[in-house]
Amino acid sequence: MIKRSHLRQFLAVVDTGSFTAAAERIGISQPSLSVGIAELERQVGARLLLRERRRVRLTEAGSQLLSHARAIEREFQAAETGIARPAPGPAPLRLGVVTSFATRLLEAMVAALGGEVPLVLHDGSDAELRRRLADGQLDAGLTVLREGDERQGALPLFEEDYRMVLGSNHRLARQAMLDPADLASEVMIARRSCEILPETSAFFTGRGVRPPFALRSASDDRCLAMVRAGLGITTAPRSHAGAGLVALPLAGFDFRRRVGLVIRAGLAGDPRVGLLHARATAALTPLLDVG
Repeated sequence: MIKRSHLRQFLAVVDTGSFTAAAERIGISQPSLSVGIAELERQVGARLLLRERRRVRLTEAGSQLLSHARAIEREFQAAETGIARPAPGPAPLRLGVVTSFATRLLEAMVAALGGEVPLVLHDGSDAELRRRLADGQLDAGLTVLREGDERQGALPLFEEDYRMVLGSNHRLARQAMLDPADLASEVMIARRSCEILPETSAFFTGRGVRPPFALRSASDDRCLAMVRAGLGITTAPRSHAGAGLVALPLAGFDFRRRVGLVIRAGLAGDPRVGLLHARATAALTPLLDVG
């Protein structure tokens, strides 16, 4: 017989993405969790989870069990708290946020919601977020849209270009347009989160610009703080410019990106997503200069 404890262990692994985090969440040891998952797999007669190097992925059988496990857990919780008691509010929306999304914009979005939609945020690359959406570990992803996403129900938020970002006191900060030759003697900072990192490298190499690098980091906030401090300059979406920074167009550097919400299959029309999109649009419009 399948036990509730085994289903809760299964849901904890799905929701956290790892056995270690799941064990911490439900307060058991990792070996005990592994034994519980193995027993659940024996009961259903199929492999449910695949452990990969950096994540846990649902099998087809695991995906089929997931909706049933959530429904069963909801019924248990209703029985424990009293079916007649009104629901305390909407369920949290598990929102993945691509690491290259500007923190100041995310802050504005969350503040605009005012707590009306509880959020559980997860950072990751675009590829990581899309894998987690497919596995049912996220409800929506705030990320860079691809061709065809909108036909699948994605909700666009804004479009912007990539620029050179300099400290506001930089010697080139007052120019209207930069030329690659202007940057030949500049020190660069590499944003490892950048979606067009290979294209950017090819752009500069093809124009004979091979600058030294003072920092390579996956943290956009750290990279931009060091640009602001005068350590170097970087390429970034225009929305990353803020206090102490300027974002200048670079001749020939004609890359753009569209940002929006990619929705998990089966969640189209969810009122939480609709409210998030509406509030995000209203909050971001005055912050963006994306003409």
